[in-house]
Amino acid sequence: MRIDAITIFPEIFNVLDVSLLGKAREAGLLNFTAHNLRDFTTDVHRTVDDSPYGGGAGMVMKPEPWALALESVLPGEATDTADEDPSLPLLIIPTPSGHVFNQQLARALSHEKQLVFACGRYEGIDERVYEWASDKFRVLPVSLGDYVLNGGEVAVLAMIEAIGRLIPGVVGNPESLVEESHEDGLLEYPVYTKPSTWRDLEVPEVLLSGNHGKIARFRREAQLTRTAQRRPELILDIDPATTNRKDRDLLWHAGYMIEGDRFVPKPESMAE
Repeated sequence: MRIDAITIFPEIFNVLDVSLLGKAREAGLLNFTAHNLRDFTTDVHRTVDDSPYGGGAGMVMKPEPWALALESVLPGEATDTADEDPSLPLLIIPTPSGHVFNQQLARALSHEKQLVFACGRYEGIDERVYEWASDKFRVLPVSLGDYVLNGGEVAVLAMIEAIGRLIPGVVGNPESLVEESHEDGLLEYPVYTKPSTWRDLEVPEVLLSGNHGKIARFRREAQLTRTAQRRPELILDIDPATTNRKDRDLLWHAGYMIEGDRFVPKPESMAE
């Protein structure tokens, strides 16, 4: 996979030289380049921002450096059918007003041939850049969550980490990817290692039993319980058809019932 990030702080991405993603780059599984937006300016001060039309606080990133930078990462001649051509690069713009980034989106993006990230700063990028780019890229605004960062770089690092580790060969044991939080819509179960007794705290006995059926059940119940406690909204997305009687009993005691084809919170009158 080819990944390009356009930024005024390319040094932030040096962290991608280490750990699994660093090894993936060395092995040729991931081709990443950080491009300095200031290299595409034409004035002596390498200016990338200006005051906003209509007034207001802050500065807005100028459109022309962005257009030149984006043109530099295009693989070939662009067409005017970006929305219809999946072979064109996908331009991802981190913004609090974008689609929420999650594990399902990360997995979909891991199958792309080329991703381009536009790391905005200040009050954002001139909106016309998005309109112009839509003829040459598939444009996708993406948000990490309901909060604001100083710039897009940290968000892009998080997305690259989430996407890159799903590329075949990046993670040594692919089975570990299947059992992680959000892969099946639930949070991951708690994990333990040696010693079995540590500072008077014991590993759950079932994990030492060697009974794989009981272990699987313990982990499933731990997932459901943890999800109900920490991310209750995820329970509402579980398809009851994918649960068995034990799952439904556990969720009943956790405060959920089946209504139609989905789980819903039990009315207060039914609280135990």
